[in-house]
Amino acid sequence: MLNNSWGTRAAMLAALAVLSFGAITPAQAQFGRRLKDAVKRTAEDKAIQKTTDKESAAIDSMTAGKKADSAAAAAKTPAPAESTAAAGTASAAVSTSPSDKKVWANYDFVPGQRTIFFTDFTDDQVGNFPQRLDFKNGQMEVVEFEGGQRALKASSDAVFLIPLPETLPQKFTLEFDVINRKSQGVAANTITVYGGGEASSSDKSMEVGWGQNGLSTMGGGLENQYISSKQDDRERYVGKPASFRILADGNNLKVYVDEKRLANLPKANFGRGKALAVKLDGRDDEDNAVYLTRIRVAESQKSIYDALASTGKWTTQGILFDTGKSTIKPESTPTLKEIAATLKQHPELKIEVQGHTDNVGKPDANLKLSQARADAVKQALATDYGVTAGQLTAKGYGDTKPAADNKTPEGRQNNRRVELVKS
Repeated sequence: MLNNSWGTRAAMLAALAVLSFGAITPAQAQFGRRLKDAVKRTAEDKAIQKTTDKESAAIDSMTAGKKADSAAAAAKTPAPAESTAAAGTASAAVSTSPSDKKVWANYDFVPGQRTIFFTDFTDDQVGNFPQRLDFKNGQMEVVEFEGGQRALKASSDAVFLIPLPETLPQKFTLEFDVINRKSQGVAANTITVYGGGEASSSDKSMEVGWGQNGLSTMGGGLENQYISSKQDDRERYVGKPASFRILADGNNLKVYVDEKRLANLPKANFGRGKALAVKLDGRDDEDNAVYLTRIRVAESQKSIYDALASTGKWTTQGILFDTGKSTIKPESTPTLKEIAATLKQHPELKIEVQGHTDNVGKPDANLKLSQARADAVKQALATDYGVTAGQLTAKGYGDTKPAADNKTPEGRQNNRRVELVKS
């Protein structure tokens, strides 16, 4: 479970009140449910479950039809009002991604198993530049939205480096959760990521950029290209959050935004070094700042069968759940497909599906939730993906079997996991 902070009941109701002007729409009701989930997550992380029942009831009351003074609520809620922290490795703001599993049918992004670098700015001081990043240029500072979520705000063209403890592996995944500018008129990318550790491109080092207007690539031994967004997608992301992801296997590179794969680039020289350069194209007015709410860099390791054969277990952080629940998110589809295919190809394999957490929150709550999530994965594999039920057992271990030190952000990330253990 993530150690994300959520604010007071008043902040939640203020954000909802902005949406409650007039009749409640299905989208607003869904947002209310997301707020309610967020309150539950706070209880997990901060052990304040007693207060959440009242907060959830208040949110239910608002979504049922209560109207609020929208002008007063808006005055209390800074832009972007909808920004909230999410669970697992999913988007770190109220997502624009569809929840229909069919939409994710062709999505094939599987997050790397071993976290190399992680930050959601929780440990950084508001008003300062993040202590674990390397500043290069521009105007950047950590901000906190009403409600408690923190982000790196860029109010100009700004560049920083992500220092890595090792050279970027040949097989890796990059995940960035960003909130776009509110204006469609700005043509620049929201975020650009550079291989090789320098904020420039060459034949040996590619840059990949994305914004609400489209995707661009330069260098890497390929022709430069720009893929323009459809109008629906431009409108979808104006002032809204998105998860921007890159998956690399040697020189094969894939680029994703939420449920869509935007590019498949074979023979691309992304460049590997002990740092990654990132550019955020913000502007100096509040509406056109760019916000970055989460960074994760991870190594993609052995295939499921190879890992089970060599070590007896395989670890994944690609199975995501609704906040504080055991409901599996549709983004988990590629990982579940991969597990199911392996077990079907090797019917002799019998595995225990294990749920694990970090040490944030109450141990008893962690244990119960990890068991529920392990059960949910087992059920999904058997019911939705046709795995023989006799191959599967499920057990939750809570925070009793850490894989890494809980004192670091990377360690906590590596401890929040699902493992398949050969039995």
